[in-house]
This record gives sequence, C-alpha cells and structure tokens, in this order.
Amino acid sequence: MKRGLLLLAALGLGACAPAPSTPDDGRVNVVTTVNMLSDLAGVIGGDRVRVTGLMGPGVDPHLYKASAGDVRRLAGADLVLYGGLHLEGKMVDVLHALNSRTTSVALFETLPRERLLGPAGNPDPHVWFDPTLWAGVAREAADALTRVDPEGREVYAANLTRYLGELAGLDRWTAAQFRTVPERQRVLVTAHDAFGYLARRYGVEVQGVQGLSTVAEAGGVRVRELAGFLAERDIRAVFVESTVSPRTVEAVREAARARGHAVELGGSLYADAAGDPGTPEGTYLGMVRHNVETVVEGLR
Repeated sequence: MKRGLLLLAALGLGACAPAPSTPDDGRVNVVTTVNMLSDLAGVIGGDRVRVTGLMGPGVDPHLYKASAGDVRRLAGADLVLYGGLHLEGKMVDVLHALNSRTTSVALFETLPRERLLGPAGNPDPHVWFDPTLWAGVAREAADALTRVDPEGREVYAANLTRYLGELAGLDRWTAAQFRTVPERQRVLVTAHDAFGYLARRYGVEVQGVQGLSTVAEAGGVRVRELAGFLAERDIRAVFVESTVSPRTVEAVREAARARGHAVELGGSLYADAAGDPGTPEGTYLGMVRHNVETVVEGLR
C-alpha cells in the first residue's frame, strides 16, 4: 500500500489532486485491467459505458507493471474493475491505493471462498475457465455499474440476464465437448497452471509447467517430471499459451523426445488474455470456445 501511495504522489495523483478530465458524453468511464473484463464491462454496460482496458491481447497480467498513463486513467475513472486474487501481481499496490479515491472492485474476490481453488492466502485467480463462476463475476460487475449509475439499472439488468443465458449455454456446450474425449485422454499440459477451474468443472486433468503465476521460471526438475509423465501416460499433445513464451513447453517436448516419446503441439490457448479486438476470440465467449475446440481436437 505504501509503495502505491508513493507512486500516486510522484505522479501528482495524491488524495487532493484532481483526476484527469475525460470527454463528458454522459457515459460511465470504466477502466479495466485484463481484456476479458473489458469485454464483460462492454457487454453489461452497453452504450452507457466507455471502457478503457489497460492490458490487451498477448499481455501477461502476472508481469504487467502500471505505467504513469495507466495510473492517470485509473485515477480518472468512474469505476475500476479488476480481477484481484493477485492476478495483477505487480499492480496490487497501485490498485489498493486507488481504492480511497476511485470506486474500484476486485471482482474475483467477491466470489464465495469455498468455490475458489488453492490455499486461503493464495487462491487461484483464473476463475474465468468455469462459466458458472464467470456468471458470478458478471453479476458483481452489473451491481458495480448500478451503484455508480443508478439510472442505468434496467439496462444493466437486461444485459446481465441475456449474458447469463449465453454463459449457461456455453457451460452445457463445453461439457458435451469434453465428453467426446475418453476420460483417460483428458489430460491438458500447458505452459502454466491456469486451467484448474476448467479441470474441476469438466473432469480434465491439468498439468502446468509453471505454477499459478508466470513470475517464477520453471526449473529443470519440473520439466523432467512432466516429460516422464507424458511418456508414462502416452500423452501425445501439449499446448502453448498466447501470453507465455513457448520455451518451457518446448523444453518439455525435448525432454520427452529424449525419452523416446514424441509429443506434438496441440495448439495455442488463450489463458490470461483474450484474443484480438474484433475477432471471436477477442470476447470471453469466443476465447473459451476456441480453447475447448483446440484442446478437444488436440487430445483426440
């Protein structure tokens, strides 16, 4: 917290400093961190909001550091929506410091603790891979928008209802897709441990080269362990991620090949960021569909 306050002060954004002006077109100025939340804010907010996302496609939120411009955008927002649970690890101090001057919500931290994976002090932040949890995030986003813009209540409620129906359909479709893969083959090996919620929801075994965060590099021991695991289970496909360097996955493939076990790349997944704006994969619904189709095809 202290470091965050010092940064705000250094940028002239202390508690008494005026926030930078934005075009006054009557819309709610929403600033988000990861681009899945940018998509969510736009879906729920519709024409009543102007959404500014700090992190675009291919950006790793675990490693992202806020720039001076980012801090000014955050300070000038009517509402800040971020994940929390240490997803934006290097932005924590800034986000917490802004709580005293800007309405901000750590959306993932509003979910029931019993539905989160991992230890109490360090739960897994990758909740978006369970559409039923994302539905809870959507409800909280709608509530947050309603608090800052009560006149938009009916719009937000209608958009939320429609979106919850789409999420329920996505959940049913995903379950049906994974049922087409024999249970023993439902093993997803990726660059880092981002798919735990998908694993729990759809009965998939997940192995990541790195842990929940990409801050720490994977060691040789972990690479050799996974190579042995792939050979023992006769798993023929592993997957890279759009926000993580493929070198760790390639190291696992090389180690498996040294054991006489050939492993192919099953494709690239969207883990910590959605795809490019204007593409289906640039939306939450589209990125999940892409991932499921890629994994199912690769495993089969």
